[in-house]
Amino acid sequence: MAAPYLQQPSFLLATLKADCVNKPFAQRCRDLETLIEELPAKELHGIFPWLVESIFGSLDGIIVGWNLRCLQGRTNPNEYSVALDFLDPSGPMMKLVYKLQAEEYRYDFPVSYLPGPVKASIQEQVLPECSLYHNKVQFPSSGGLGLNLALNPFEYYMFYFAISLITQKNSPVTHHVSPSNSAYFILVDTYLKCFLPTEGSVLPPPSSNPGGAIPSPTPRSPAVPFSSYGMHHTSLLKRHIAHQPSVNADPASQEIWRSETLLQIFVEMWLHHYSLEMYQKMQSPHVKLEVLHYRLSISSKHHGSPAQSSYQALHAYQESFKPTEEHVLVVRLLVKHLHAFSNSLKPEPLSPSAHSHTASPLEEFKRVVIPRFVQEKLYIFLQHCFGHWPLDASFRAVLEMWLSYLQPWRYAPEKPPQSTEPLPRSVSEKWAAFIQENLLMYTKLFVGFLNRALRTDLVSPKNALMVFRVAKVFAQPNLAEMILKGEQLFLEPELVIPHRQHRLFMSPTLGGSFLSSRSPAVTDASFKVKSHVYSLEGQDFQYKQMFGTEVRNLVLKLAQLICQAQQTAKSISDHSAETMASQSFFSWFRFTPSEMNGSYTGNDLDEIGQDSIKKTDEYLEKALEYFCQIFKLSEAQLTQMMMKCGTAQDENGKKQLPDCIASENGLILTPLGRYQIINGLRRFELQYQGDAELQPIRSYENAALVRLLFRLSSALNDRFADQMEMLCSRDDFVGRLCRYHLTNPQLVQKIRYSPVVRDRTSQNWGPRISLRFLASYRTLISLLMIYFLASWFYVGPVGCTFMILTGYFLYAVIMTFFFEGWKPHEH
Repeated sequence: MAAPYLQQPSFLLATLKADCVNKPFAQRCRDLETLIEELPAKELHGIFPWLVESIFGSLDGIIVGWNLRCLQGRTNPNEYSVALDFLDPSGPMMKLVYKLQAEEYRYDFPVSYLPGPVKASIQEQVLPECSLYHNKVQFPSSGGLGLNLALNPFEYYMFYFAISLITQKNSPVTHHVSPSNSAYFILVDTYLKCFLPTEGSVLPPPSSNPGGAIPSPTPRSPAVPFSSYGMHHTSLLKRHIAHQPSVNADPASQEIWRSETLLQIFVEMWLHHYSLEMYQKMQSPHVKLEVLHYRLSISSKHHGSPAQSSYQALHAYQESFKPTEEHVLVVRLLVKHLHAFSNSLKPEPLSPSAHSHTASPLEEFKRVVIPRFVQEKLYIFLQHCFGHWPLDASFRAVLEMWLSYLQPWRYAPEKPPQSTEPLPRSVSEKWAAFIQENLLMYTKLFVGFLNRALRTDLVSPKNALMVFRVAKVFAQPNLAEMILKGEQLFLEPELVIPHRQHRLFMSPTLGGSFLSSRSPAVTDASFKVKSHVYSLEGQDFQYKQMFGTEVRNLVLKLAQLICQAQQTAKSISDHSAETMASQSFFSWFRFTPSEMNGSYTGNDLDEIGQDSIKKTDEYLEKALEYFCQIFKLSEAQLTQMMMKCGTAQDENGKKQLPDCIASENGLILTPLGRYQIINGLRRFELQYQGDAELQPIRSYENAALVRLLFRLSSALNDRFADQMEMLCSRDDFVGRLCRYHLTNPQLVQKIRYSPVVRDRTSQNWGPRISLRFLASYRTLISLLMIYFLASWFYVGPVGCTFMILTGYFLYAVIMTFFFEGWKPHEH
């Protein structure tokens, strides 16, 4: 009996792999649920790594798994519901995890697939500061190829779940997928609500033994000697269990490790792709000079320069990281839930002794979850996105994630008072501490957004909406005043004793877990702000005031571009209205001035419609109003700025030329003028001023017909020139009619007084016949329609069909044998 029992896990694994090919998805999940319920943990242990990989995909992205990121209830409701039920916190998969957790099994996770900074530090035998990696690094048993992390089943499952958002980027997508409706997005939200509850406590895991408990992870001695980033305190779980006589005495203390582990894994996998040390080094002017020197040395022949090795050493903790829009949306979901989780903290008792006896581990966790878990890594993540994200509308996801973090009051349990007027809600003073301790999130990232907005096309409705959103958030009553107060606290002179000066600028993230012994309370608000800024940006950081002169000038430049964009949108709207008004019945049969001159280059607003143009103008107008409120811009400043901007229309109602300077060679565009042309803010009015018969052939014209009709009209003009001149010289109705249709007064005026035309006698600017409008495809279609209707009424349907086929055949023969540039369509 022993030998078959030892071979059973491999046989079970082979059977499950065969079922993946032969059985439908729902049936496989039901079979797995039965196996999890009936088999002991010893037999399930062998299939657990394969099952996790088959669900979330392989770490190298080759195996897609269940493709949860593309699985949606709208397109595949059956598989969607089955997958969510199977992976639910109380579902079969988590029951398997807890069953294996009770037996203290360990599973290897390759270090090479961890985020870049963590991977590099472990490979260099430097222990990361996050307690998630402590006592887990192991050499491969075969003395093999790399380091592994020895993870318990819960950690192993969550590692794969979190990292699948990063690794599974090339999964096949056969339809349009909304990330916020995918099974993966729903599962993230479900896990956050289960393990980080805003009400009540964390639900205990299901146990197969009545009254039994799932043990927490036990400390393990490291297999590799490691140095450390800094001081490492005891973990959350160790601290609260160590002071209790029995594990079962306080189940909340026993199970709080799942909340800490889940959040650490999410933050590490999704945000920790750019280390703090690397970020601070990259802000140094000396390092920026080294990077520039390295880039210059690449093009030279001396590849062995010291700059190259220095640059490579600098990037030891950096990986090529390009977050997707879906990744950002999931991080925003995490940020919003953490705000709600932190805001659900019960009011702190007035008595300190009461607090020490009544505060539960979960309440302690809520108190420190944002500043110690998320703040540093999210700030660096946002800095990376602000600096590297494309200048298009997809940046809206990053923007909304940033704005969600800046407004924790939106996720507070108290509801705003109901009022008849929709007045903006004032930011309460109780949020002043949060704003001061996150000052760089408000100020430096706001400057980064200004620099992005100055390089985008604000005529686009989506870009205008982003500017409006930022202006609206920062214009909330009392918010700008609290940010200004935070800046003033940071700029206060140092009046501290030396030993306190050393303690001031220690990073708040040093140490392992976040319910370790708390540091002495700091009452000095200025001390807190300085500690926040210098811990994130380093001691050499030169702070740029949000309400200083430099940033104020950037706001004025943005206001100038807003005015220019408003004028451009108005011009496009006016042009669209004029075009629509000119589309009369007879305009279908001859050229309109815009078609002949080609002066209008178009814009994406033409395809969106008048409603979106109106929305763009509203967004920009409100954004300008909000910026005036935030930075106290006066009417005189706005008037002066608009005069410099040159948004006033000229006498013809057209826009002014792009910004340029006059030289001996003509007008030369300035950098501002190039920006205006690229973003469609201004343009040169290019019009064809020569003979309309000689202008280039357009895309909506038949080239052969243009040439044929030009020869025909030239022959008619030469033959009947005297007769047309006599008709146009008459003073009666016939003369006026001929002058209107046979002459072009504007062209005559231009040719007669143009200094370019030397031999005016050679210019045929007298009365003449123009037949070129007949070469337009829409004219041909109209003539065919008239021909068809006339034939239908006079010769009947059979004769009509015969005449149409005959006409098309003659047309094809003539075009094919006598003129170039036309060929019949080949099928």
